Amino acid sequence: MILSGLEIAMRMGKDIVIDPYDPNQLNPNSYNLRLHDQLLVYDNPVLDMKVNNAVSRLTIPSTGLKLEPGRLYLGRTVEHTRTDKLVPMLEGRSSIGRLGMFVHVTAGFGDVGFKGYWTLEIFVVQPLVIYPAIEICQIYYHHIDGAFTTYRQGKYQNNIGIQPSKLFQDFKG
Repeated sequence: MILSGLEIAMRMGKDIVIDPYDPNQLNPNSYNLRLHDQLLVYDNPVLDMKVNNAVSRLTIPSTGLKLEPGRLYLGRTVEHTRTDKLVPMLEGRSSIGRLGMFVHVTAGFGDVGFKGYWTLEIFVVQPLVIYPAIEICQIYYHHIDGAFTTYRQGKYQNNIGIQPSKLFQDFKG
């Protein structure tokens, strides 16, 4: 079951924390999150799952930044979130998708207990100019049934910025 926007607002500061929080970003059953002004791009055209791939940082100026197709951009939300006893999920906004921008391409499923900024996997189908602080995606919450363990530590827990893939850590024995 998905929480309504009113329920999200009622739980704010309890089992849902969004910082900063703006009630104007609340929807009927989700909350819009904004794009930070920093992006990461991988330096090499061929990535290797077993290595820590090098990245470069880009800043999105207030005048906009043109994204190009065929390139993966990693961004993050302005908002830091914390969720207890609920499963957070992230999806791109429909208005963003209708411009050919895919946000959070494959990893929109959060863990109960996640704390941090959401890293966004951004891809465009045609050149698109983007701007900082745009409401780019929406977070929504599911109830979880049955006993569960809370996500307390992991590769991306308590992050402070954009997180490139840390899959290489899984190969170390």
